[in-house]
Amino acid sequence: MTDASKNQSLDDKVAVVIVAAGRGARAGQARSRAFASSALRDSAPGRVLVHDAVRPFVDATLIDRTIDAIGERQGALPALPVADTLKRESAAGMIEETVSRNGLHAAQTPQGFPFWPLLAAHEKAHHLGKADFTDDAAIAEWAHIPVKLVPGSPDNIKLTWARDIAMADQRLSGERPRFPDIRTGNGYDVHAFEPGDHVTLCGVAIPHDRKLSGHSDADVGLHALTDALLATCGAGDIGTHFPPSDPQWKGAASKIFVEHAARLVRGRGGRIANADITLICEAPRVGPHREAMTAALAAMLGISCERISIKATTNEKLGFVGRQEGIAAIATASVVFPGEVPE
Repeated sequence: MTDASKNQSLDDKVAVVIVAAGRGARAGQARSRAFASSALRDSAPGRVLVHDAVRPFVDATLIDRTIDAIGERQGALPALPVADTLKRESAAGMIEETVSRNGLHAAQTPQGFPFWPLLAAHEKAHHLGKADFTDDAAIAEWAHIPVKLVPGSPDNIKLTWARDIAMADQRLSGERPRFPDIRTGNGYDVHAFEPGDHVTLCGVAIPHDRKLSGHSDADVGLHALTDALLATCGAGDIGTHFPPSDPQWKGAASKIFVEHAARLVRGRGGRIANADITLICEAPRVGPHREAMTAALAAMLGISCERISIKATTNEKLGFVGRQEGIAAIATASVVFPGEVPE
């Protein structure tokens, strides 16, 4: 790399990448083999960076800082001053002494060096059978190559334990774009009027000169909401779970249907975020009963009233609703499920 490359992108700065696999003593041998590789020799870079793959959070600023500190006969080591109190252990497993932190640093990677001096140090160590170096700065120290300390980064952590890897996965998940699994279901229902003295809407009985005709209590709002909830988890519709041909649902309270759908949603890990119902009718008036309807729905769904919306509108005297032959309802449910939307 030339000095002019310092201001280029990282891809432009890196001419050759060699991967060396190894653990413990074998790591040193692997590094030596990497330095002896023909690809690295043929490229003959002026400077070389040696990075430990278990430090995935290294950033470009730290890399630039390390490159800038490499000299013709001088290496560069990113490091952080040791912050923890250090104790030396005795053979008996007891504290033998407290080690002074003055001047102590925790080494990081990438470590940078002039290529040819470091190559000569690796070849000499290999020839002498020395493979107990824990990093390249240790080889440079052994070969009397001066190494300058540069500020490391607290984010440049080393993944050593299983817990470290789990934390890294969590961090990487937070850095990439997320597509939360938010689903919206719609439901529509309509019931005709027949002789009676009240209608049941959204779980509330409202005095009226007629009632709605249906196998159950004909609560058009709750029927639409049941379908909306079932739609969020692909569970069919209200007729799938409560067929009108089944006599056990004759005159049943429709809250049973909504609570069943809510249990199905929660059984699949879903959280109901919002329920919205629009009642379409010329009469009765919904406004005076909206608060009671909202409270009834909150109890059925197990969510707060602020996540529930109940609206009403007329049909401007048009169609069967305008002729007061029945009531229609449209419902929308929003549910958040675990995980993300698959690609």
